[in-house]
Amino acid sequence: MSMQRIEADYLLETPADVRRVAEFMAGEQSSGTFVAIPGETPELKARVAAQVTRLEIIDETGLAPSLPSARLKAPVGGKYRRALVTLSWPLATLGPSLPNLLATVAGNLFELKPVTGLRLLDIRLPDEFASAYPGPRFGVEGTRRLAGVRGRPLIGTIIKPSVGLGPQETADVVDELCRAGIDFIKDDELQADGPACPFDARVAAVMGVINRHADRTGKKTMYAFNLTGDLDQMRRRHDTLLKHGATCMMASLNSVGLVGMIELARFGQLPIHAHRNGWGYLTRHPMLGWSYIAWQKIWRLAGADHMHVNGVGNKFAEEDESCIASARECLRPMFADKPCTAMPVFSSAQTAQQAPATYAGLGSTDLIVTAGGGIMAHPLGAAAGVAALQEAWEAALAGVSLAEFALTRPNLRRALEMAA
Repeated sequence: MSMQRIEADYLLETPADVRRVAEFMAGEQSSGTFVAIPGETPELKARVAAQVTRLEIIDETGLAPSLPSARLKAPVGGKYRRALVTLSWPLATLGPSLPNLLATVAGNLFELKPVTGLRLLDIRLPDEFASAYPGPRFGVEGTRRLAGVRGRPLIGTIIKPSVGLGPQETADVVDELCRAGIDFIKDDELQADGPACPFDARVAAVMGVINRHADRTGKKTMYAFNLTGDLDQMRRRHDTLLKHGATCMMASLNSVGLVGMIELARFGQLPIHAHRNGWGYLTRHPMLGWSYIAWQKIWRLAGADHMHVNGVGNKFAEEDESCIASARECLRPMFADKPCTAMPVFSSAQTAQQAPATYAGLGSTDLIVTAGGGIMAHPLGAAAGVAALQEAWEAALAGVSLAEFALTRPNLRRALEMAA
């Protein structure tokens, strides 16, 4: 790819001529519109118009469109065709701007009448984007340094119940988890700064516990406090975290938006734990929205250090193969001189049971495992849940079956019985 062009790959479905629809998409998202206009000269189009650089018809589907479209014409040949399409834009059209990139590669084209299915599969960006945005400031290496964990995943959990605990009750849970040697704890995404558990009070209570344990053991548990809010709120909450010696902050991507994440990364001095809640409405239909492969690149470049990728054997609709592919992509460099890699976070009904499959699929220990109920609901208590997850990953890294490993480890044995 020319270093001065932006590329985006799509899966397209249409009842019309595929080539004409692809060219319609290119025109709609650059210099053209639905009719020819006098100002769109051949010279202007050569300079700034998007180009169709790949078109590969892959299959035909049945007599019904994947997505509704008003006044849809009858399909060509009675079929809806699906194709892989790549569009390319000159960088000079929009410059290295993430907000304007979204308007270009994921704008009105989803609404075009002849489009009965469209999914953004991947994007490739010129190096100018790497110069314009910070990318992950901490990533894998910085996270490991702050958490003091090497050679294995970070074992973590989510405060449960998700909401309802006050600041001191939250700190009491954290105290038990720190005693068990946990690496990472996060707020639930539903817990931010409500009257029942104010942010400032929660930070003070929790960090008092974490700092006390760190003074005793030399290990400082990383806690991702949910500071999601408007820009002024997030700035103030970030400063509160610094004041109390916190080592991580969390934001909900779809809530704070792209500009919110960019600004948080610019003024922030802590790793950003990026939560993807709401991701389902962008991807659930296989012929609409985004592939995570493309979507996570935007947020990594904006500054996210940790990216949620769902989890193996999760409670949601995503298949395990998709989850593993997402995690691998977070660890894949985006640019030769600026990798922009982020640490994948496995969550959603994770227990000791999934450790071997997760490690086998990812082929790396560079991940955070957050087991909420998988730790907090352990029959012998949260500390036993931490130990069980640690033991499960010890077994996975050693290539020993969980059943064999559990013979002499009652915490793991009870966890496996609970998950069965």
